[in-house]
Amino acid sequence: MQTTRIVLASRPVGEPTDDDFRIETVDLPQPGDGQALLQTLFLSLDPYMRGRMSDAPSYAAPVEIGQTMVGATVSRVVEASDRFQPGDVVLGYGGWQSASVESTKHLVKLDPDAAPLSTALGVLGMPGFTAYSGLLTIGQPKEGETVVVAAATGPVGSAVGQIARVKGARAVGIAGGPKKVAYLNELGFDAAIDHRAPDFRDQLKAATPDGVDVYFENVGGAVWDAVAPRLNLYARVPVCGLVSSYNATSLPEGPDRSGQLMGRILTKSLTIRGFIQSEFWPSQHEQFQRDMSSWIADGQVAYREDIVEGLENTVDAFRGLLRGANFGKLIVKVS
Repeated sequence: MQTTRIVLASRPVGEPTDDDFRIETVDLPQPGDGQALLQTLFLSLDPYMRGRMSDAPSYAAPVEIGQTMVGATVSRVVEASDRFQPGDVVLGYGGWQSASVESTKHLVKLDPDAAPLSTALGVLGMPGFTAYSGLLTIGQPKEGETVVVAAATGPVGSAVGQIARVKGARAVGIAGGPKKVAYLNELGFDAAIDHRAPDFRDQLKAATPDGVDVYFENVGGAVWDAVAPRLNLYARVPVCGLVSSYNATSLPEGPDRSGQLMGRILTKSLTIRGFIQSEFWPSQHEQFQRDMSSWIADGQVAYREDIVEGLENTVDAFRGLLRGANFGKLIVKVS
């Protein structure tokens, strides 16, 4: 069996270009003991992938030049040596390609009748768990508190706001553009704000009259600059992502404001904690699956997917993701 794959051809400087990738078709080896041959059905595109294109120190090893770009996948089993049967559908990590050979050790069998298969890459997968673990473990929202989340129509942000409401908190979502703001209102957010609006800061102030108790950070940049002065005493800030700076090639212009930030952390007794969802996986994932499945079933959590057809459109879709062009969880339908 062959696979058509997208490999990293060079390390991007700024926004990734077509020249930073190469599409090639190669033969796959026969699966050995403890391996499975898989046909990719869906590929997840996520902001963290931009960091994997860089060789700067990070929490995960970079993708090497000439290596297939990484990514979570939903795949159909073609052949397996153990545990799985041909036709089974599994969650794996096949990356940006049409087929793969993977170890069966970490594959998770999916039930097509339990939920749409694509949700294993979104609301019932890593993004949903990121929202659940980061908000509840670090943010710890309490009834009546105000939770603000950036990139609020994305798979993480939309789940954060809805889980906050489940826990009795006020949910304030920040998104880009009137359509996304309207969608947050449909989801039941208590307030929705367009960060592109000229009066964004005034809107944020009006939406948070009692300040901000939890700010779930996905974006950084100008959104953080607007939210930071609104943080209350003992506010908690789970730092999930900083997508506004992922394509940056230098530090932002202007004075060094690190002293101002440290002063605010001190005087407001703030808790600002970065996290990678995998640290909570062993202790919380089973409970997450039960809770999130229940909340979806009873209508407390809704989700939206942005599905792009064709592996050949992956690079362009990924660029759009970093610019906020997607509307919902971005997924490539490969086959």
